[in-house]
Amino acid sequence: MKAKTLKIVYWCVTLLFVLGMAYSGISELMQGDKANEVMISLGYPVYLNIILGVAKVLGVFAILQTKFKTLKEWAYAGFAFDFIGASASFLLNGNGILLALSTLPFLVLMFVSYFMWKRVYR
Repeated sequence: MKAKTLKIVYWCVTLLFVLGMAYSGISELMQGDKANEVMISLGYPVYLNIILGVAKVLGVFAILQTKFKTLKEWAYAGFAFDFIGASASFLLNGNGILLALSTLPFLVLMFVSYFMWKRVYR
């Protein structure tokens, strides 16, 4: 692929990913009933939504910025830990494999964004 095409694909995938993460982070910060129910059902304190919400919103900004590469790497790693931790929480709480795998599409989208970034900006 041409460099311009790669860059367009990278930004499309990345924007799709960060829009989902921004929505997730903001809904956790707003302390919605659904977000609180999920935390309670998993046995976590509700205030964890605030911590995760702040981390996700900051991670979105870190991924969208183009100056600090290490910060962007850490944001991608943080999102990977979030998805893996969510899957493990669902699975270990007895919610079943389907719910545990529900984070897989977001993880795949994140990795596509990450590897496209590496390819475009090497």
